[in-house]
Amino acid sequence: MYRFLLTPRWWGINLFVVLAIPFCVFMGTWQLGRFEDRVQSHEQATKQPDPSTRAAEPLDELLPVDKVTSGRPAVATGTYADQFLVPGRELDDRRGFYVLTLLRTEGGKALPVVRGWLPGTAGSVPVPAAPQGEVTVTGDLQASENIHSNGVNARGGLPEGQLGMISAASLVNLVDYDVYDAWITLPEAEAGGAAGPDDALKPVPAAAPQGSGLDLKAFQNLGYTGEWFVFAAFVLFMWFRLVRREAETARDVALGLVPEGGEPGFGGAGEVSGASGDGGAAEAGGAGGAGEAAGGAVVEVGAGAGAVEAGGGTEASGGAVQGSQGSKTAGTSHGS
Repeated sequence: MYRFLLTPRWWGINLFVVLAIPFCVFMGTWQLGRFEDRVQSHEQATKQPDPSTRAAEPLDELLPVDKVTSGRPAVATGTYADQFLVPGRELDDRRGFYVLTLLRTEGGKALPVVRGWLPGTAGSVPVPAAPQGEVTVTGDLQASENIHSNGVNARGGLPEGQLGMISAASLVNLVDYDVYDAWITLPEAEAGGAAGPDDALKPVPAAAPQGSGLDLKAFQNLGYTGEWFVFAAFVLFMWFRLVRREAETARDVALGLVPEGGEPGFGGAGEVSGASGDGGAAEAGGAGGAGEAAGGAVVEVGAGAGAVEAGGGTEASGGAVQGSQGSKTAGTSHGS
């Protein structure tokens, strides 16, 4: 009954199932591993002390930035150089912009420093000037932004002096010196240079490193895990269903219920056969209730009125057989 599994068509189906199920299981396991890694990193981050409470260390000792060094206080010494405005950044549910100034260190490499945040539109609000001369700054270390970071403007088309993404890749085309692949944000507002309280630079808090918390992406990984395992179960279910359907069809063919290569019917040919022989056959059908009785059928006309015996056949129209002028009998009639 299951010999059809060895046909070329079923070889293709079986090969697809054998390859699809392990692939779905592998992808589901991989997504589950991504979710578990995010959960583990979140637990480790909650157990570690606040990075900002640790002692400040030289910048070069904390590079490259990773999940451990992100947010750690870093110390750098140099002089402020080029300055850029980073528009479209929110702080305390207010829209404004960052003030980013490059700090040229002793080695000639520049460190992007976010000196603070100002409300309003970049370019239309006065910005406090950066301190002159050599300065030593201490700020929370951050990794370079990417297109997935909050507030990033990757569309471009910004006016001169504005920057959509804080990263070395964005700054290297704007300045003629090397830039660190990291940046720091000052935890305290700089003194001086502000005309009033609203003009003072507000500190920008350090952001948690990407992939270190139970964010939306973590739960997306968990959802993808379930989807891949559902796909694997669906492939297996459809294979069993096709096998069962094919086996039932083969069984019906073997029993003569379905002609080989034909459609299901009754009696093997989809027809109803009547009695055969010298007596003839009876056929029912027609419109308006017309009926034909053959082979010596006896039609009763009425109770106690006799019987009519037809030698060849009697045809009745409109569904009624009537006797005229009494009863015709072929034998003995009984009356009152």
